[in-house]
Amino acid sequence: MNKLLVWINVRFPLVSTWKRYMSDYYVPKNLNFYYCFGALALLVLFNQLATGFWLTMFYTPNVKEAFAAIEYIMRDVNYGWLFRYMHSTGASALFIVLYVHVFRGLLYGSYQKPRELVWLLGTFLFLLLMMEAFFGYLLPWGQLSYWGAQVMTSLLGVIPFVGDSLVTWLRGDYMVGNATLQRFFSLHVIGVPFLVFFLVFLHIVSLHQVGSNNPQGIDINKFCDEKGKPLDGVTFYPYFVWKDCLAALVFMLFFFAIVFFFPDMQGFFLEPENFTPANSLITPAHITPLWYLSPFYAMLRAIPHKALGVFVLFSSLFILFFMPWLDKSPVRAMRYKGLASKCALASWVCCFLILGYLGLVEITNIKLYMARVCTVIYFAFFLLMPFYTRRELHHQVPDRI
Repeated sequence: MNKLLVWINVRFPLVSTWKRYMSDYYVPKNLNFYYCFGALALLVLFNQLATGFWLTMFYTPNVKEAFAAIEYIMRDVNYGWLFRYMHSTGASALFIVLYVHVFRGLLYGSYQKPRELVWLLGTFLFLLLMMEAFFGYLLPWGQLSYWGAQVMTSLLGVIPFVGDSLVTWLRGDYMVGNATLQRFFSLHVIGVPFLVFFLVFLHIVSLHQVGSNNPQGIDINKFCDEKGKPLDGVTFYPYFVWKDCLAALVFMLFFFAIVFFFPDMQGFFLEPENFTPANSLITPAHITPLWYLSPFYAMLRAIPHKALGVFVLFSSLFILFFMPWLDKSPVRAMRYKGLASKCALASWVCCFLILGYLGLVEITNIKLYMARVCTVIYFAFFLLMPFYTRRELHHQVPDRI
C-alpha cells in the first residue's frame, strides 16, 4: 500500500493536496454549527448531481412526452419515485442550506478583508444555482412550471433594444414550447452544472488560501508556535471533518424523513397545480415560483411598473456583490458590532422571510403595501450600511479566541 501511495504521489500531488486541504489545514477552534452548512451544501449538490443523472436516463425533453415521462418515472421505473423525490426535495434542501450559509456570512462578516473573493465567488455561485433551479422548473411540463417559465422569460423583454431578441433566443421560439424545453434541459443538465462545480472548486481554493473566518472574527495566524502552527487553531482533519460528518447524518435523518413521509409538504416542495399537464390555453389563477425564489418574486410584484420591477428584482441579487465594500465596520463579528448593525440585520432577515411568504400567496392591497415596505427595508440594509457601520460604537475585539 505504501509503495502504491509513493508511486501515485510521484505522478500526482495526492499527499500534498491532502495535507494542504485536510490534515495540515488549520481552522479556528471555535467554529460553531453554522460552519457545517458549507459541507452540507456540497453533500446536497452531490445528491442533485447523482439523482439528476439517474433521472435523465428516463426523461424525454419533448413537449408531447415530458409530462408522461415524469409519470413513467414515478409509476413504472424501479425506485423512480425515490429518486424523483430525492431530487425535488434536494432542491429545496439546497436552498435552505445556502440561505443559512449566506446568513452566517452576514452574521460573522465573512465577506470582509481578506475574504472578498471568497464572498464574490460564493455570490456568483448562488446566482448560478438560482438559474439552475429556474431551468429545472420547466422540465416537469406541468401547468405551473409552463406558465412560470412563460412569465419569467418575458421579464427580459424590458431590456432596451435587445430585450425582445433575448426573450426569443432564450425560448427558442416566440412562445414557451418544445425548443424552450430542449434548451432548458441542456442548460439544466450540462451547461449550468459545469459552471457550478467549477465555481465550487474556485470557492474552496480561495477559502483555503485565506483561511476560514470564525464567530469572533479573529485572525488565528497572529499567534503561532515555533513551528508556525496557530495556537488558536486545530487541523481540519480529523476534528471538523468528523463534526461535518455528524452534521451530515443529522441532516440526512430529516431529509429522508421528508422524502419518505412528506415529499409534497402541502405544495412546499411540489405544487399541486404542477400535477396537471401544461396547457397553453388555460392560465392558472395563481402563478407562483417555488418558495426559494419567492422573496425576489414578491419584490417584482410590489412594483407596479414592469421595467422598474425587473430592475428591482435584479438589483436585489446583484447588490450582494458589493457587501465587502459597503460594510465600513472595523470589526467582523456581529457580537462586537454596535446596536445599529444588529437591528439592521434582524430587520433584514424578518423582511426577507415576510417577502418569502408574500411571494407565495395571492396579492391584496395590504399584502402589496407590506411587500413594498419590506422591499424598502431590504435595500436600506445595504445602502445605509456605509453610514451606520462607520458611525456606530463597537466593542473591543480580544486578541485571541
